[in-house]
Amino acid sequence: MSTGTTSEISTFKGQTRRLRSDRIGAAGLLLSVVAASAPLMVTAGVMPTTYGTMGIVGQPLLYVILGAVLTLFSFGYAEMSRHVHNAGAFYAYIARGLGGTAGAAASVVALVAYSAMQVGIYGIFGYELSTLLGDHLGVSVAWWVPALAAVAVTGVLGWLKIDLNVKVLGVLLLVECAMVAVFDVASVGSPGADGLSFRAFDPATLSGAGLGTALCFTIASFVGFEQAAVYAEETSRPQVVVARVTFLAVGFVALFFAAGSWALTVATGPSRIVGAARDAGPGLLFTLTEDRLGSGFTDVMHLFYVTGMFAALLSFHNVVARYAFAMGREGLLPAAVSRTARTSGAPAYGSLLQTAVSLLVVTAFAATDDRPHGDPTVPVTRLFTWTGNVGALGILLLMAATSAAVIAFFVRRGAARAQAPRLAAAAVAGLALLVITGYAVGDFGVLLGAGPGSALRWILPGVIGLAALAGAVLGLVLKVLRPGVHARIGLGNEAFQLERAAEAATDSAPSRKVSS
Repeated sequence: MSTGTTSEISTFKGQTRRLRSDRIGAAGLLLSVVAASAPLMVTAGVMPTTYGTMGIVGQPLLYVILGAVLTLFSFGYAEMSRHVHNAGAFYAYIARGLGGTAGAAASVVALVAYSAMQVGIYGIFGYELSTLLGDHLGVSVAWWVPALAAVAVTGVLGWLKIDLNVKVLGVLLLVECAMVAVFDVASVGSPGADGLSFRAFDPATLSGAGLGTALCFTIASFVGFEQAAVYAEETSRPQVVVARVTFLAVGFVALFFAAGSWALTVATGPSRIVGAARDAGPGLLFTLTEDRLGSGFTDVMHLFYVTGMFAALLSFHNVVARYAFAMGREGLLPAAVSRTARTSGAPAYGSLLQTAVSLLVVTAFAATDDRPHGDPTVPVTRLFTWTGNVGALGILLLMAATSAAVIAFFVRRGAARAQAPRLAAAAVAGLALLVITGYAVGDFGVLLGAGPGSALRWILPGVIGLAALAGAVLGLVLKVLRPGVHARIGLGNEAFQLERAAEAATDSAPSRKVSS
């Protein structure tokens, strides 16, 4: 009896070198990728910070504008997903469009960026959970205790089937979205001193020195929508599902966050939102919610604020595990990383690698935390803010490079005329993303809350630069020493079919020679 089925993708290397298909459908995939955007964490944390620090009242309009930019990006990105099915999405697309060396550079950037995004959330998750335990149960624990517990739980879930992960993510995401929606409705029903105002959508509100930094904060809120392509090998009909989910994710995030940030201005009044956000900080959402919906609802919201962080942790963990799996499969990491769990088909060793990295980073920050108990400096200001901004910068660069790769991919295949509208959209989006990346690098000190003379404003962005350099060097070394491996970077499962064909040709060569 055959051990393969039509629902399984064979990588020819055997069961431990494949991701199992038909594990996740369109609805589950959408829930998984939107969970990475952490709707409640963004509404409670990112939005008040953007209002209070940058003083830009037009944040809702920014979400609409950036949603349009990322929709343009998605036209080319989604079209690539129809032609390339690879768990190493960004780097696979870049390799197919710009060559193996560029793909190798992108693979290391992607691994570092997504890992940084995930590890940083452990800091704020640990801090918020330890605060909740102290406030409601009288239990005093350091932030790193729940953070390390989350590392362990996330690692276990990462070893299990993706469909189980999707169920966990789906429940947490739906609840936190529902709670934000309830707040939005309550704000409209009970507006602040300025009444039901739409001033936050006025283009005149986008003036000021903080606009560049506000752009960086706002676009970082979208990170996650692009993850649909990472699951292409595990979906049914990836040539349809990935593109559909990508557009749905961008649209949902843009509209949901535009509505949420507008509701904050309605609740306080547009004329008062900057001052209120500056005074209350991340507590603004909970203060406004308690005024309208009571302390009971607010306590439950705070709980799901924390569980939403866990959902984002798990979503990013799954993505990093799949990037590591793809890189191991293609010779960019040790082959052992590309092994999967026999029972679940999950990229178990990629998951184990990310769990080990998370454990080391959280432990290192915990060991250097000499602040008083309950001080957020190390877990939030350093671990969360530093690594989160490094990760967002890396993903911005990957999106800009992917826009160029999309154009090169179709032009080289003689499809430029047929794909002209998508290529034009990719070009516009790529230029916009480069501009935002320039703002991000120039304003990195502001993003970190560091002083103008702080070395961190160059050291931390330099992490992404070093990752790109290391990946490019790896690509060049492979090109010289292992040209076959270099040529197949980004091919994913197709690479193994090429190996099978080459071996079959070698095996049959003697028989052909004899018969001739």
